[in-house]
Amino acid sequence: MSTKDETARRAWGGLREVVLGGNERRKEVVEALGMSFFRVKALRRIAKGALTLRELAESLATDRPYTTLVVDDLARRGLVVRSENPADRRSKIVSVTEEGRCAAERAEAILGTPPAALLALPEGELVELERIVGRMARHRGEGSLPAPP
Repeated sequence: MSTKDETARRAWGGLREVVLGGNERRKEVVEALGMSFFRVKALRRIAKGALTLRELAESLATDRPYTTLVVDDLARRGLVVRSENPADRRSKIVSVTEEGRCAAERAEAILGTPPAALLALPEGELVELERIVGRMARHRGEGSLPAPP
């Protein structure tokens, strides 16, 4: 393994630890909304736009029967509603309610709060990190990054 590969592995391990380390934000959002993180994830997806159960299941990478159970629970909580799909009467469209939109926004606010380790960095390092992460995000999936400007 090359030195560059070893350095990349260490950097990736450090990033994973900072981002996923204690799962602080996941725990916080689960406690704040009183539901599993998977249900929060489903609600956040539905809040972005109405979906059929099939589309929701695919976006969550789970099966339709489990998705139905999750949507049933979200509906009981008053966070989503089902309606007929005008394009296919055999399927239902799941939409967020106003209460569900508020809950999804609360989840986004919690999940969007940077971890303490990130907030502790000096501003100059944060600017550099933002530049690097932005560059990585723009070239995600391409396998390599162009040389820095």
